[in-house]
Amino acid sequence: MTKKKPHFYTVIASTLLFGWLFLSVACNGNDNPDPGYEFPDPPKDNAEKPRYIWIDAAANFPDFANSRENITRDLKLAKDAGFTDVVVDIRPTSGDILYNSSVPGSAKVQWLGAWVNGVYSKVERSATWDYLQAFIEEGHKLDLKVHAGFNTMVGGHSSGLGSQGILYRDASKKDWATSENLSIGITNTMDAGGGTKFFNPTNEEVQTYLCDLLKDLAKYDLDGIILDRGRFDGMQSDFSELSRRKFESYLGNVKLSSFPGDIVPPGATMQQVMALTTYPPYFTKWLEFRAKVIHDFMEKAKSAVKSVNPDILFGVYVGGWYSTYYEVGVNWASDRYNPSLTYKWATPKYKDYGYAALMDQILIGAYASPLRVYGTSEWSMQGFSRLAKDKIKDGPIVVAGPDVGNWDSNNQASQQQENQAIVESVKACMDECDGYFLFDMIHLKIANQWQYAKQGIDLAVGNK
Repeated sequence: MTKKKPHFYTVIASTLLFGWLFLSVACNGNDNPDPGYEFPDPPKDNAEKPRYIWIDAAANFPDFANSRENITRDLKLAKDAGFTDVVVDIRPTSGDILYNSSVPGSAKVQWLGAWVNGVYSKVERSATWDYLQAFIEEGHKLDLKVHAGFNTMVGGHSSGLGSQGILYRDASKKDWATSENLSIGITNTMDAGGGTKFFNPTNEEVQTYLCDLLKDLAKYDLDGIILDRGRFDGMQSDFSELSRRKFESYLGNVKLSSFPGDIVPPGATMQQVMALTTYPPYFTKWLEFRAKVIHDFMEKAKSAVKSVNPDILFGVYVGGWYSTYYEVGVNWASDRYNPSLTYKWATPKYKDYGYAALMDQILIGAYASPLRVYGTSEWSMQGFSRLAKDKIKDGPIVVAGPDVGNWDSNNQASQQQENQAIVESVKACMDECDGYFLFDMIHLKIANQWQYAKQGIDLAVGNK
């Protein structure tokens, strides 16, 4: 069989995946379990565990923007394959929305960029029916649970197709945008080219705006809300004066003599930071501070959702590469897991800002190569799944799985190997945690791989 060329609905997705792979190899720590350590058995039989499929807004927009019939068609395919839950992305990276909200500054998505017949194109939405409500109604008819995927700390996106988002519409919100520690100096992201534009998570106005959007989202008859990109943009974010003042206050009103030099070298990338043999004096406290910022925001966001509907499951999607996830300021583990015993970047207090206990569900991106389904360490699907379950401890539902389609950019696996990896990934992940998660529906559709997802689910739950 001739292998089909992988379809990339964004160049960034593939770049990030293999960037993380590089980081994992170079990481300051080891995520292999101690010799002889036995992971606890998952709490439920596989047949009882949920199976989630993500529906990216941009990638699927050509099919769904203006066709409720297509939504019904593809949700039925998901149901027939054995998925129990769908996550529909209703706040893509522009930060505009695909649901109803009265929050000042919010706006409905008018168009999204997507691949159409191999060309990155502007896909416009002319339909007036409620996009999210359509998924809820059609999904519930099929007895699927419907969750809303909410890209969180983003406020704009710009490409050759145009610009969208509150950061582009409202110049007065420029201070909401993150300021990055670049080689040319600390720079507001709105002055640094195109792409996805992140907010500054330390900005309380940003936090209030997002929580207000979440309150309107919680008015829908959803089974869950899952926050994506609930994080800093990266190691170079955020170095605004606001973040500096808040960090100095966190330190006990210590005044930094050099900023950002007391934290990281000016312009340092993640790779350069990881190569340091000695950290600047406040680097590890900075990581601790950022983790607290995100922890405290998640607490606010959960409160906002539950104040409207306490029955909606609140959760997050995160990458499974915990050993390097400090780059984005997130500690998704339990506060009973102490990373300072393993990693030199973690302070003893870093564990206090593990936010797992705040969550009802956590989706883990076990984004390994199709040639790395099995293993005990990071960068294998099985390893990602069991290590995440171990770090999160008891509490939230933990589901994990692959990024099908963006997992083999170097064409190292044959099409047959990729198909088989989908089959094997289901049981490999479900055996180690509380369920399965597949990103993204678009890949199953383009390569007509629904049959392999179904085969994997049937084997995992004992249907065959």
